[in-house]
Amino acid sequence: MTVFHSMNKMERLAMDVKNLEEQLDICTRCGMCQASCPIYAKTRQESDVSRGKIVLIKGLIDQVFDDANGVSQRLNRCLLCGSCSYKCPSNVDTIQIILKTRSIISQYLGLPLAKKFIFKNLLANPKTFNRIMEAAAPFQKLAFKQEKNIQGTSCARIASPLLRHRHMVPLSNTPFSSQLKDMDFREKGKGVKIAFFTGCLIDKVFPQIAHSVVDVLTHFKAQVFIPENQGCCGIPALASGDMKTFKKLLAFHVDLFSARHFDYLVTACATCSSTIIKLWPTILQGQGTKDPGLRELLEKAAAIAEKTVDISWLMAKRFDISSPFKEGPDTKKTGSKEIITYHDPCHLRKSLGVFEEPRQVIQACGHTLVEMAAPDQCCGMGGSFNLEHYDLSARIGKDKALDIMDTGCSTVATSCPACIMQISDMLARQDSVIQVKHPVELYDEQLKAREGY
Repeated sequence: MTVFHSMNKMERLAMDVKNLEEQLDICTRCGMCQASCPIYAKTRQESDVSRGKIVLIKGLIDQVFDDANGVSQRLNRCLLCGSCSYKCPSNVDTIQIILKTRSIISQYLGLPLAKKFIFKNLLANPKTFNRIMEAAAPFQKLAFKQEKNIQGTSCARIASPLLRHRHMVPLSNTPFSSQLKDMDFREKGKGVKIAFFTGCLIDKVFPQIAHSVVDVLTHFKAQVFIPENQGCCGIPALASGDMKTFKKLLAFHVDLFSARHFDYLVTACATCSSTIIKLWPTILQGQGTKDPGLRELLEKAAAIAEKTVDISWLMAKRFDISSPFKEGPDTKKTGSKEIITYHDPCHLRKSLGVFEEPRQVIQACGHTLVEMAAPDQCCGMGGSFNLEHYDLSARIGKDKALDIMDTGCSTVATSCPACIMQISDMLARQDSVIQVKHPVELYDEQLKAREGY
């Protein structure tokens, strides 16, 4: 009887996955993804590469497997970096395929209890999540000890399988969102109208990046709108197969940002940018096609996506970023000029095609840019991949750290807070004194030095 029910379950799973068959058939099995996959470069296992994962998903449709656990585990061994799609001659959208398959499988296997609690009770409720994270920050010292390194990382006081060897960037004692009520910049400026999507990591770990975004925007006379009680863009839940939490967060933010007119929605997080632009309008397509509420939600999401840009793109395309640093009779003191190298976040370069603009921001304020070897090679973070497969993540990340160190730079810049966390960890493990910053931070520092702050 159990086998009968199990087979019925697998048959239903096969039918749901079959809806992806048209996308799966685009793959010609040419193997080009092998050359670009950072995981395959370390493991040399076919199931770790895009082509192998598509074969596994095909196996679900053909009911080759008698349970989906093994397929789920293999699909979770993916950074979602998009390197395979970036170089794919057939333009297979592997990220969309994997995310949708994870969602389908999770409906049958269920989420692990810890993820179910975090996503449905915390992440899906931004006000609650923000309050809990802010309350937890002062207690970090009980679990982590501050390391004496320039990256400002901490290590766990008690060794554990999850935390051993990690150099963690700690939560900020004061998240950016809790400081909004004490600021008066939101209605200033008569220039371009900007809505700022902060993102979880910038809000709670790197609020200095958010402050730099605001400082730069107000310098260029932009009118800045920052809705309170923002939450997560939804990619952690989506990557784990929790489509319901993703949909709830999407609806929440669409309502939040649709309440005001703006010219651009700006983020300083490559992953948030990619999620909003690529996934908000598309990942739910095909679900409930007769649901007018869903159609309206996706239409509004698409309208927001069209206005969403990375902060470096906005600065390079809309502002004269070199003007504050031009020499003249009224020139004030300048900040220190450094050798900077830049790491391309996968979700910015490979997903959105943004790579020149961050470099223009770095060079506009007088720094010397020295390119590392393979600047667009994935750093190995991959969100939850780093938690579940840390040893493999660290092997990939070590290569990135060594490439950074070979440039002789004093600072490595990158446009993704998750990459900042990973690179900080990897450099700390190498006892490096190289700092890790966002390009907008570097620009803001030079701007303040020039203006005499």
